Formats: sequence, C-alpha cells, structure tokens
Amino acid sequence: GRLDAELVGNVSLRVLNTERPDTWEVQGRGELQLAVLVEIMKREGFELTVGKPQVVTKVIDGKLSEPMERLTIDAPEEYLGVLTQLMALRKGRMEQMVNHGTGWIRLDYKVPSRGLIGFRTEFLTETRGTGLLHHVFDGYEPWYGDIRTRGTGSLVSDRMGTVTSYALYGTQDRGTIFVEPGDEVYEGMVIGENSRSDDMDVNCVREKKLTNMRASGTDESERLIPPKKLNMEGALEFCREDECVEVTPAVVRIRKVVLDQSERARTASRQKKAC
Repeated sequence: GRLDAELVGNVSLRVLNTERPDTWEVQGRGELQLAVLVEIMKREGFELTVGKPQVVTKVIDGKLSEPMERLTIDAPEEYLGVLTQLMALRKGRMEQMVNHGTGWIRLDYKVPSRGLIGFRTEFLTETRGTGLLHHVFDGYEPWYGDIRTRGTGSLVSDRMGTVTSYALYGTQDRGTIFVEPGDEVYEGMVIGENSRSDDMDVNCVREKKLTNMRASGTDESERLIPPKKLNMEGALEFCREDECVEVTPAVVRIRKVVLDQSERARTASRQKKAC
C-alpha cells in the first residue's frame, strides 16, 4: 500500500512483485533516489529490509548487457594515481586525459553503471573533497563480469548480546567499527569493516573477567576509537551481495542475509569448491 501511494506522485519509480508476497523489487534512477525513499519510509515508522542496489540488465542479440555511463572527472593532478586505481577496480575504460597545465586534470571514462554504486563517497574521500564528478547514461554493452568495488571484508558479530568496551578494545585494531558500547547486536549483524578482504566473525559482547587485581588508568573506554556511523546512503553503498540493510525508525543496521555463522561457512566452502 505504501509503495503504491509513492507511485502516484513519483513517476520515476517502478514497483514489481516477486515470488514472495512480502518482497518487492523497486526500480528507480539511482541509489540516491532509493535511499531517499527508504529514509522517508523510515521516518514514517516503517520497518524494512533492503538488499544491495543492482542495475537493470537487458538481453541484446542473445547477450546479457548492462547499462554504461560516461564519466567525467576534474581533480588536482596529484590524485591521478589513486583515481586510476579506483576506476580500474570498477572496470572503467579511460577514453581521454587532458592536463590543463594548471595543476588540474580532466579524465573521461566509460564505466559500467554498477561500478559507480558507492563511488561518489569514495571519490570525495580520496580527493579530500576537491574533485568534481559528472556522469551520464551512455547505452548498453555486454556484461563486464564480476566487479568488486569494496576491497575489504566485514566484521560480523558471532552472538547476541550487548556490546562491551572490553570486547571492542580488542576488535578495533582489525578495522573500522560501526557500533559503540551499550548497543544491542545479534548473530550475523555487521559491526564493522575488516581491514582485510575476507569477512571475520568476532565476539563484541565479551565481558572482562573480574579479579581482585586493580590498576589505575586501565579503563579501555578511554582508548576506544569513536565508531563510524553510517547513514542510509552510506549503508546501501557499503552493503555487499550477501548482505542487506535493516531499517527501523530508530536505527539502520547492516546484516548478513544468512545469519547463522556455520551455514555461511558451509556456503563459502561450497563456492570455493565450485571455483
């Protein structure tokens, strides 16, 4: 009902039914538009789970084809190396590079649309907010193969409970943390970004074993790095194929589609054998 009401005033959205009665496919103009829709529904009191945004593909001449974008970047020339690296990860093909002689460069790329999901945030981070970015739809081309836009894995909670300072202190060296002491977590919930490429199950609810020994200045909470708080768009960009974003009026969380740790391990080993 709520999605039907949205269609009345929003002509750029399309809602399709799926095999499950409680699941819909929502098509829009980009991840930002979908993030805005989810944010509006969140503020209206809805609870929903959103999968990773995907591009709309077509079969042309018997081949699976995907939408392409023509991307233009203006940035200081010192960022040329890092931008080239970012675009190579996203299967971008450089078509032209112009050095203005003013310390700025212009790069023209042709890149699959799905390679640009989550790119804007990373681009602004890498160019320290100085880069300019513009992209426009540029037809369909045969499927470019697997694109892994995120080179890091996830830190996943392996049990239900309340996050403790003691457990976080031992976990924060492994990557970027999204939760803080006192937050409620459950098995399969993503609590941070791993600095390595694979996922890691961690215990972030472990209590400190109390003894009679005391020492001044050993409170872990004093040395905890503040957590990175993800907004709606950031969560959708961070989310991987095997993850989804859980949205409630109070909080936005990322979780694994399969919550059970042992089930995920079995699926991963089956995929390795298939490769």
